[in-house]
Amino acid sequence: MLEAMKEQLTDCSDAVYQSINVYGHACMLIYIPTIVDTLSLQEFVSTPLKREANSEPDWPRFLERLDHGSAFAIPYIKAYQIDRAVELVVAGNAVLFIEGLPYVYYFEITHYQKRAVSQSQNELVVIGPQEAFIEDVQTNLSLLRHKIKHKDLKTRHFTIGKYTKTDVYLVYIEGLCKAEILANFTDKLENQSIDGVLGISTIAEQMNEGQYTPFPLYQYTERPDSVAASLMEGRVAVLQDGTPTALLTPATFFTMLQSSEDYYQSFYAGSWIRLVRFFFSIVSLLLPSLYVAITTFHSQIIPSDLLITIAAARENIPFSALTEALIMELTFEALREAGTRIPKPVGQTVSVIGGIVIGQAAVQAGIVSAPMVIVVSITGIASYIIPHLELGLTFRLLRFVLLILGGTLGLLGVYAAAYVVYAHLAHLRSFGTPYLQPVAPLVWEDWKDTFLRVPFNLMTKRSTAFTNSTNEKRQKQK
Repeated sequence: MLEAMKEQLTDCSDAVYQSINVYGHACMLIYIPTIVDTLSLQEFVSTPLKREANSEPDWPRFLERLDHGSAFAIPYIKAYQIDRAVELVVAGNAVLFIEGLPYVYYFEITHYQKRAVSQSQNELVVIGPQEAFIEDVQTNLSLLRHKIKHKDLKTRHFTIGKYTKTDVYLVYIEGLCKAEILANFTDKLENQSIDGVLGISTIAEQMNEGQYTPFPLYQYTERPDSVAASLMEGRVAVLQDGTPTALLTPATFFTMLQSSEDYYQSFYAGSWIRLVRFFFSIVSLLLPSLYVAITTFHSQIIPSDLLITIAAARENIPFSALTEALIMELTFEALREAGTRIPKPVGQTVSVIGGIVIGQAAVQAGIVSAPMVIVVSITGIASYIIPHLELGLTFRLLRFVLLILGGTLGLLGVYAAAYVVYAHLAHLRSFGTPYLQPVAPLVWEDWKDTFLRVPFNLMTKRSTAFTNSTNEKRQKQK
């Protein structure tokens, strides 16, 4: 068995074979020091073995203590297959081979390098917890356990990826989530057949249920408090080792427009901010296409004074309103992407200053008009109000489609495109949950936490979109 293991680990120059003779029997510790806790290995495995070798010979007694789990101060498990033993070594375990035994013992003392828990970078809040997930899934599970201290918080472990052997955990609260969603999700995770999983979005794409849509069917978050709140609503979370982001499902259009801070502020402030967010989300999608359609085909609906101002600004512009808008939108997209990719200390400066300088230079050069710069700037600011990046990216993509239709077909094209988008949203399902619930289908009870955020003492029931029907009550009515 030892020779077979060495053959499979050929050319693994970082593997260590530590030989220890115990009562005349050869023992071999096999491990990779860069991914093993060497201090624990030395203290709890190597030293006791060497101490055993120097004590009174009693081989049968030693084997008996091994079988009873009392030979070492840390837990250890048997592995009977050679392939399994090799997998354990490359996964960060220490394997103990003992001459004459048809199996090996392994010690789970994995130690990967990881960063400390830090502040959330993408989902910032002023009031509320600041901690965020990191790349170590065990740390992420501990952050979640710190939020929900209940026996019904369950975790199911999966290993996905032929080469990466990635640890994936399905997390839910028993009795809150719908049984059919849990069964469906478990079945999909168990049947994953893929070479490797390096990002949790890979898992999401593998489980998109055959629905091809630009809208995200899963919610991504890096905040433990958001995951905890979603689990208490009856939703299911997926945590993956190596990714500082959790996956939440089912997701709806309205959960994508909600922020953690809505619940940390007073319900007056939370409701007002949410209404502002909804309004500017619509602005980010429709404003450029409406401006181009109206100025190109329906100028008669513009007040005379404003129409004169717009016409004067566009007097010497050599391009149509549609071409203007496409030039400015593409320029702002390039600036936004450049600001994301270059180092952070200069990224924000480049995106903001670059937009101001290029916009001013384009107006002075007579390439675009000043009203178009204002429209595109307002649209860019409005797109940053959307709290979840995935929905913001979808709106940015659809904005170009609506812009082209508005510039070629006028308001009729914008209305038709908006209708198609709404029909598509009404058709979408996220693990059986309607994407537009509680608007379509209409569920009045859930409106307490949709467009507004009513006081907590009035939200006595969980959302019917996610929760098991036998456990809908969140709190007693006061």
